[in-house]
Amino acid sequence: MDQDFTVEYGQMPTFHSHEEARSWFKEQFGDNRFLLRLSNMKDGKRTYFYHLVKDPEVYKPYMESFSSSVKHEITHFDTFKSYSTIEITEDGEVIFQP
Repeated sequence: MDQDFTVEYGQMPTFHSHEEARSWFKEQFGDNRFLLRLSNMKDGKRTYFYHLVKDPEVYKPYMESFSSSVKHEITHFDTFKSYSTIEITEDGEVIFQP
């Protein structure tokens, strides 16, 4: 975990759309560390849920385990520390869950 994501979050500009926010995050962290997981309606707004990957070496096997037919148990809390969830609404509101 080589990057302090809270610093970038604190310096984040105000966004007016999901596209603006997504572009900023991708520019800051790259395509391999800012990953769309799903989108749905929340409080009447289209909301996009991203994972901001902090530790790719832990995160990648964790995510690959979901597509495996072999039962996988999470035995270490570091799995959940390997990423943060970022919610971005269609109008650019960003909610950061460290």
